[in-house]
Formats: sequence, structure tokens, C-alpha cells
Amino acid sequence: MDRLASFRTWEGRAGVLLDFDGTLSPIVAKPELARIRDGARDAIARLVGRYAVVAIVSGRTGDQLRDLVGVDGVRLAALYGLAEGATPLSSGVLDAVRSVADGVQGARVEPKGGSVAVHYRAAEDAATAQGALAARLAPIAGAAGLELLPGKMVIELVPAGRPLKDGAVDRIVEEERLDAVLYAGDDVADLHAFQALDRLAERGVRTVKVAVHGRETPEALSDAADVVVDGPAGLVTLLRGL
Repeated sequence: MDRLASFRTWEGRAGVLLDFDGTLSPIVAKPELARIRDGARDAIARLVGRYAVVAIVSGRTGDQLRDLVGVDGVRLAALYGLAEGATPLSSGVLDAVRSVADGVQGARVEPKGGSVAVHYRAAEDAATAQGALAARLAPIAGAAGLELLPGKMVIELVPAGRPLKDGAVDRIVEEERLDAVLYAGDDVADLHAFQALDRLAERGVRTVKVAVHGRETPEALSDAADVVVDGPAGLVTLLRGL
């Protein structure tokens, strides 16, 4: 029996953990334009109560996720699982990041309290923008005790050495006492979650790693997955079958 079929028939405490952008929502030009995929809200609502936990693990803030997901009973692990009460970045760090972004065509800054994202999807030459931003943001991050986390047309500065999606997965599994977990994601940060599932599998937890494939999905994520679905629409179909 394959991993997904085994998960569907598991009678223990199982959880469904999902990324949001690119997973439950199509990638859009600006984060504020994102909307949950048609049918996803109903599919998620069906799972609440049937599973020990249904959670969204995302780099977005909790307020954003509450508005975007809008399903009662869903656990929200916002900001890659970093505590939203974390110390906000100083104005000096934010000003330095904004100064770098101002010098790169198409770049825009999104402060997130204890972290900050620099988006470059609007750049005419994304590769050049990514290289310039990475080179110029690295020393700012290093001086502030942060590290760079690349994603789909975005670079985030997050606290160095802190568990991100992997830590969120570990915490949810421990707190909910799960013995089976499915995780679905589409980006570089989701590799950390996949790695957490690999460690859990070594301890006997039943796991399913789902890659939600799109034209920007890293090949490493698809290679590491147990199941690959075609975009958010494909994930909705999978969720309806759980």
C-alpha cells in the first residue's frame, strides 16, 4: 500500500498540514491579491473534525491567514512557525533593507514584525534582481543576527538558526500527539517541512509529503515528495479524497 493510501485508512491520530501561497492559492503578482483556490475552503472544512488537526503553516501573518483561509477550527502556524510576539526588527534594519530594495528595479519590502520579505516578482529581469538583492542583503542580515531565506520571487530575512517550517511541524505533531501526518507545499521553505517529516518517519510516524507543482516549484521539492499534484486545483482534488 502506498503512503497516501495508508494515510487515508489510518485510524490513529492523524493531521493535515498545508502551506498557503502556491499551495492553496495560485501565485499572484502581489501577496495582497492572493485568494484561496475555489473549492479549497470547503475541502478543508470537511477535514476539520475528521482529523486530529488541520493546520496552515505559512510565512504570512496570523491576521492575513485568518482572512484568507476563513475556516473555523483550522490551526494557523503563521510566520513559518515563528512566534508572532517575537521582537520586531529595528527601524535601522528595516531602513537598510528598504534602501537596498529601492536600488533594485521592481523590488518591494513587506515587514512582518520579527522578519522582513523583499519581493521582486515585478522586476523586468528576475535573475538579476535576485542576485543583486541577495548580495546586498546578506551583510545586513549577518549584522542583525538574521539569515536569508529564498522563495518564489522573494527573499526573506528571518532570525538566524531558528527552526522554521520544520519547527512548526515538529511542534504541531508533538502537541497534537500525532502518529500520522500529511504535509503539502510548493516552495523552498517547504523542504524544511519535508525534512521534518523524514525525521518523524524514522521514529515510526506515518508521513506523506505532497509537492504542489507549478512552473516555479523547485525540482528538489518534487524529487523529495511522495505525491506530486498539479497546482492548487490538484491539491483540492487530493484533499477531497481524504
